[in-house]
Amino acid sequence: MKIEQIYTSCLAQGAYYIESNGEVAIIDPLREVQGYINKATDDNAKIKYIFETHFHADFVSGHVTLAEKTGAKIVFGPLANPNYVFYQAVDNEVFEVGDITITALHTPGHTMESTCYLLKDKNKKNCALFSGDTLFLGDVGRPDLAQKLNEFTQNDLAGFLFDSLRNKIMILEDDVVVYPAHGAGSACGKNLSSETVGTLGEQKQSNYALRANMTKDEFINEVTDGLLPPPNYFPVNVKLNKEGYGDVAQLVQNSKSLDVVAFNAAVKQHKALILDVRHQDDFCKSHIPNSLFVGIDGGFAPWVGALVSNYKQPIAIVCAAGREAETVTRLARVGFDNVIGYLENGFESWLDANLEIKSINGITSAAVQAVYDTNALIFDVRKPGEYQSDHIENAISAPLDFIYNHLNDFPKNKPFYIHCAGGYRSVIAASILKANGFDNLIDIKGGFQAIKTTTIKRTQSACTLVK
Repeated sequence: MKIEQIYTSCLAQGAYYIESNGEVAIIDPLREVQGYINKATDDNAKIKYIFETHFHADFVSGHVTLAEKTGAKIVFGPLANPNYVFYQAVDNEVFEVGDITITALHTPGHTMESTCYLLKDKNKKNCALFSGDTLFLGDVGRPDLAQKLNEFTQNDLAGFLFDSLRNKIMILEDDVVVYPAHGAGSACGKNLSSETVGTLGEQKQSNYALRANMTKDEFINEVTDGLLPPPNYFPVNVKLNKEGYGDVAQLVQNSKSLDVVAFNAAVKQHKALILDVRHQDDFCKSHIPNSLFVGIDGGFAPWVGALVSNYKQPIAIVCAAGREAETVTRLARVGFDNVIGYLENGFESWLDANLEIKSINGITSAAVQAVYDTNALIFDVRKPGEYQSDHIENAISAPLDFIYNHLNDFPKNKPFYIHCAGGYRSVIAASILKANGFDNLIDIKGGFQAIKTTTIKRTQSACTLVK
């Protein structure tokens, strides 16, 4: 028996490849599926089942394409209602994969169709639980995402989740290995561990939501407390996962290389968003006016999903040569399929054409220290929890997640400073602000990590611009 976790850091997502005696099960695959097919080929095995734990909100799963390419059966738990051919498991139904079995455990709460999959070895011993978004390491799935799809409130869903955890999961042995769908960085929970594999016994001891003496009311209050609004792209991804989508390999094949003239013409014709995915330092030095920066070497796809409200928005890409296919693929992971092309030879071709460029002013943390006592206006674009934990005294919280809702909080008639934790998110924010006419912004290089090395006064507070 082989269990392999295939973890994608950008999405904080874990897919699973399980092989036994020539048969394979895939759990929650990514949208690009050739890697799973290659693994099965290397193992001289056949993909038999594609198990989906629920309709994912934070990424487009690869189940539809993988089934089309391999003939494997898509399996969802009870209450799932997709628009394509699938098999609906009943609670406690057992599936054979080689010498092992996988049992579907219906665990509503995060969503109503949420289902965990319990793996038993050839001796019928409970070995591993693929817990989807029902149970994470350090947390449980947020219960608010599916409330609009049902007549249930988030408190109703939290109550269902309480029952699912205690009646289906906590009764299992402590040595059962927990393989969750997500780790730290996912917006599907609020307190996820950076670890991606653990045991159920460890979770019973350390996970606040699994306290043995916890009442249902306590659980509901704690699980729903402090939930931020979900990112804009979550409903879109649920829709695609329920209704189906195109093959990402075809999207990559159809992507076009555009010279400067064709690039400009295409942007104008399609009213396209120019998405610059280079490193933030390169973007700050020079970039195409009104382009959005989201660097490919950061939390790329989730930030695009959170900040671009229309998933059908035509997108024109500026990237380093050789990273075009990667960019198209990673956009497709969160449902952004409408890439009209990419700038041939990258940004250098724009410079060679002597076309207009913009830049972002930056300053070191040491330089900020020199001007801080002059009542400099400083905006902190980190998440509210990061801000509350530690921030510059008198800095204003303006989380990147909600920046479009708070453009009026930034001044256009005087200089101001912005920063994040390390310099990535603040440049995303800067690109948005520059495109909206805020030309007096100054980015603090190195973000809060650099600020902490100075003597600039810091404090803790629950204050925030976001209401």
